[in-house]
Amino acid sequence: MLDAPHDDGFWRDATRDKAEEPELRPALEARARCGVPMQGFCLKKCRLAGLDLVHRGSHAGYDLSGSDLYRADLRGAHLFAINLRGASLMKADLRDANLHCADLRDANLLGVKLTGARLDNVRWGDRVLQERQAREARRSGQPALVLDLLQQAEEVYRNLRIELERAGLFEEAGRFFYREMVMRRLQMPRWSGQRLFSWLVDLFCGYGEQPVRVVLFSLGFVLVCALLYFMVGVYHGEVRLAFSLEQDLRTNLEALGACMYYSVVTFTTLGYGDIVPLGLARPLAAFEAFVGSFTMALFVVVFVKKMTR
Repeated sequence: MLDAPHDDGFWRDATRDKAEEPELRPALEARARCGVPMQGFCLKKCRLAGLDLVHRGSHAGYDLSGSDLYRADLRGAHLFAINLRGASLMKADLRDANLHCADLRDANLLGVKLTGARLDNVRWGDRVLQERQAREARRSGQPALVLDLLQQAEEVYRNLRIELERAGLFEEAGRFFYREMVMRRLQMPRWSGQRLFSWLVDLFCGYGEQPVRVVLFSLGFVLVCALLYFMVGVYHGEVRLAFSLEQDLRTNLEALGACMYYSVVTFTTLGYGDIVPLGLARPLAAFEAFVGSFTMALFVVVFVKKMTR
């Protein structure tokens, strides 16, 4: 074993190659049992397969936040509730490792191998590191760096999505799929038709991951059309239903309610025929019926996709 396993100068020395150090794994386990945080340790390319860093008797795991684990071999490691916040796990091998309840917020996860790893209740954070860096680069006016970081972020999100799907964690996988698609859209030319279409898909259904957006869009569209009918007028028999300053408040509210009803039946393509559009209301009704048919079909697809997981 190392002569001085608890010397933090050794563990934090970035110039020393620890990959070939003898008995490095038991030395690190002994250092962890001291209970002192292990922040900023440099463990790149270290062979730590089977490492046991479970903090037994405590709900909080060991603290390796900010550590460098670039290309580290952590296959089959026991890392329950470990704190790896801000650590570099770039191209680290975590296959078959136990990462249950681990904190991986702001960690560099580019190229990390997670096949077979236990990923339940991992704290990933709202955004991966590369996406945050891309926003900072955009603010500082570095377009080439922004594009590179967005590509990296897309790759990270895709890798996490695939591994979470394999682990059966479809809710988390769906969240990362959404971010993956957003990163892909942000790489497109700003005013291109492709980017506009991608933005519309996001707006309407969140790339198939947010069916509530379809519902909200439907409600908003029905309301807007009802107000337009109220302005241009529709007919119930010989009676024109529209806003007029010559009518009292009650009559205008009744006309607005009738226009709302007509907008709903037109959007859902029921078309009872008791209210008839004339003039400018006709093309508006045709457009609303088309959008309504499309939106209801979209909702079915998105809802089924979400629920069949």
